[in-house]
This record gives sequence, structure tokens and C-alpha cells, in this order.
Amino acid sequence: MSAKLDAWNGLGEEDAAGVLLAFCASQEWARRLARARPIGERAILLRIAERCWAGLAEGDWLEAFAAHPAIGAPDAVGLAAREQAGARGASAEMLAALKEANREYLERFGWTFLVSASGKTAEEMLSLCRERLHNDPRTELRVAAEEQKKITRLRLERWLA
Repeated sequence: MSAKLDAWNGLGEEDAAGVLLAFCASQEWARRLARARPIGERAILLRIAERCWAGLAEGDWLEAFAAHPAIGAPDAVGLAAREQAGARGASAEMLAALKEANREYLERFGWTFLVSASGKTAEEMLSLCRERLHNDPRTELRVAAEEQKKITRLRLERWLA
């Protein structure tokens, strides 16, 4: 067992859920995963985290999406800023294009454009946003939920590293 998992397993349920909210802002996801303790292995934690995510209602997914800053937004901090590093240093024109694509996406779907941004350039993120604008809302909800799942997994892996 890792020292982080050991310490997390030793927390009360509310505190354990609070730790998880840094990785995914769905309160219900955090509660479900905290209730699944003790979890002694990294691989098991990741598997249970994904199972908890898959079992959530749409509203829980939307709660998680709402915590994300727009791609390329200057107010991205912490984990989001690190993940969106590909947008830092982008040209003013590229940042303006990202801002407009984010606006169109929000207007079309009602939630922030989500993409697992780690390792992606600003151009790649813009292209993905523009492509996904053609999805119907039900399809896009599933795509966004899958992206949130990837983001959460990466964040949990970094935490456990």
C-alpha cells in the first residue's frame, strides 16, 4: 500500500471525499469513492473511481464539468493550468479563436468544453472543440464524460505517483 493511500484510507469519510474533489468536482463521485475504502492498491483505486464515475447521473457529470475553466482561459490555476500548458504561450489570435470556440460550445451544449488537455497543443484543442460542435447533445455529453474520466484518472495517477 502506498503512503498516500494509507493516509487517505485513515481519514473520515467527509475528509476523504474532500481530498477527491481536487481531482473531480462531482460531490457524489467523491462520496461514492470515499465510501469504497479501504482501497489498498493504485490499480484498484483507479478501477473503482471509473466505476463510480460511470454510475453517476447526468447532473453529477455536469457538476464536475462546471468546475473546469475554459481551455485557454487566463484564470486557469492549479491542476487545470498544468493540464492546459499547451495553451500557454499561444498567439493572441489562437487564444481569441479558443475563446470564441469555447463560447460557441457553451452556447450549444450548456457546459464548458472539456478535453483531456495534457500534452495537447492549443491548435489541437481548438480543432477538437470545433469538431465536437457538430455532435448532437446526447453524444457530446457522453464524449465530455469520457474526457472527464480521463482527466480524473490522470489527476489520480499524479497524486499517487
